[in-house]
Amino acid sequence: MKHACLSLFAVAALNTAAIAEDDWYPSKYGADDTKGAMNNLSPEATVKAAKLVKTGKVYALGVVTGPETPSWPGRSFSATVLQTNDGAGGSIGTGKATGHDDILMTYIGVGTQIDGFAHLGIDHRYYNGVSAREFYRSDGVIKFGTENILPTATRGVLLDMTKHYQQTPVKPGTAFTKADIDTAAKAAGVTIGKGDVVLFHTGWMAMAATDPKKFINEQPGLGKEGAEYLASLGVVMIGADTAALEAIPFEKADMPFIVHQTLLAKNGVHVLENIDTAALAADGATEFMFVLGQPRFKGTVQAVINPIAIR
Repeated sequence: MKHACLSLFAVAALNTAAIAEDDWYPSKYGADDTKGAMNNLSPEATVKAAKLVKTGKVYALGVVTGPETPSWPGRSFSATVLQTNDGAGGSIGTGKATGHDDILMTYIGVGTQIDGFAHLGIDHRYYNGVSAREFYRSDGVIKFGTENILPTATRGVLLDMTKHYQQTPVKPGTAFTKADIDTAAKAAGVTIGKGDVVLFHTGWMAMAATDPKKFINEQPGLGKEGAEYLASLGVVMIGADTAALEAIPFEKADMPFIVHQTLLAKNGVHVLENIDTAALAADGATEFMFVLGQPRFKGTVQAVINPIAIR
């Protein structure tokens, strides 16, 4: 009996250790925090980022979004344009005003996008350990909606992984580690810091036009170790010119989207997908001012965006 009790205590201790090892909430920013790593934004960082603007060249980092945009299976985009008159000569007032309105029937997760904290979690718990039961509503989440993401004007850093690996594009399934990130950053002459937005250029976006199915189903990207490392540096967003940011095939087949879980749920770092980094990479850009003001659609878990880089 004594030995049986000791065995039970040993098992309990092991289970407790396992739980403690993966104890990811409450957040280091506070048990009630909803901002995540965006707590690292500051007026000082914005002023410092503005000093990076030397030429005034502006880059649109968002892709054109439409019915042909590659997207995850099941997602779709449809637009209907309506005339506000009969289209055959009718107009409004003596100024003969005419015009059009439009209706979008679309998944928000199509094209260039930002993932909010309600998008992906761990066993029905999301950022700061909040249960889906506390915020999920079919007509819009009541917590972590993307309308609450802070407006961002901060330093952006581009890591050109095609140079690091000497591959264009980088091979699918390649998972970026801490060592890869450090080496690429050193080559770029940048030090990644608190409040930064980090973007990866892999050359993979060209696949969207030539092989849309492959563009979605395979891709190089951030690995779990790399995600943990960047989160530890206090970055606020991480993105890439790929549809998922993380490497596919996944590092572990039985742990899909572990990078999303690591960033969104465990660390409160927003994920950016389908970022058009080609022009920045072509110009040899390594740091710039990054600006984002996402549409404030109430209760959405993702948002279609067009971030801006300014050099």
